[in-house]
Amino acid sequence: MSFPTIDRSSLGISSPAELQAKLAENEYLADEILATTIFLSLALARPLLLEGEAGVGKTEVAKALSRWLDTNLIRLQCYEGIDVSQALYEWDYAKQLLHLRTAETVGRGDHPDIEQLENELYGERFLLKRPILSALSSLGGKPPVLLIDELDRADDEFEAFLLEVLSEYSVTIPEIGRIQAQVPPIVVITSNRTRDLHDALKRRCLYCWVEHPTFEREVDIVNLRAPEVGATLARQVASMVENLRTIGLFKPPGVAETIDWAQSIAILGARELNEQIVQETLGSVLKYKEDSERVRSISISDLVRSAVQRAK
Repeated sequence: MSFPTIDRSSLGISSPAELQAKLAENEYLADEILATTIFLSLALARPLLLEGEAGVGKTEVAKALSRWLDTNLIRLQCYEGIDVSQALYEWDYAKQLLHLRTAETVGRGDHPDIEQLENELYGERFLLKRPILSALSSLGGKPPVLLIDELDRADDEFEAFLLEVLSEYSVTIPEIGRIQAQVPPIVVITSNRTRDLHDALKRRCLYCWVEHPTFEREVDIVNLRAPEVGATLARQVASMVENLRTIGLFKPPGVAETIDWAQSIAILGARELNEQIVQETLGSVLKYKEDSERVRSISISDLVRSAVQRAK
């Protein structure tokens, strides 16, 4: 199967390193493997499939791309039970009914032209475009970024539908006809791997497993996203989070929680970690009662001491 291609020169980059720099300018620090995969997905106009634990920054890739390209970010949040109409299109039945009543009011109801009325009712003015159709309907210029978030939450039938759309970047609406994307959207698919996605879908994508960042990269992320925190506290919080991810928590904290925690501590006026401030702000980084209890059972003072030492 052939895929449409995008002229790399129109994006202003010629290498993964340049892309990595562009993402950094837009507040996303990608490692070399992720930057290379994103670069190739753009060059080949192939969907990008990012898998990894919740909170590692998969969704932020799409946001950073849209900021860098100054283009629309169209997000489809998947969930259990999502169907095609919620992702593709629906007819505005209330507006159609109002149109019929208006036709009756002006006298068209007595001698209606049924075919003309039907054509009016199923025109684009009554079409509610959902995320996928909106992305395919983009008229030239820069391609929009279509984020299909947490696809693993949807069922097999929806994944099969998505596979069909991504094969040709087109859909058929019975009342209107076939809609083909003039410019293929930049597609970013994320999965927390609560279930395995089908091989057929994966074959159409470029794939990258996204890990939690290394300690130094996470420090850089905190400094970039929350510069008011200060270098010392950023290192100590990143070190503390690194420790928390190794003690078997039900929901290990992600990068977003690291940033929230560092900002929360800074707002309270602290510039370094201590046992009391950690006790008071655990709710900024841990979101389950069992995880908070586990941390307290291990000894917060020991965790803080280890984090401060690691951060030096």
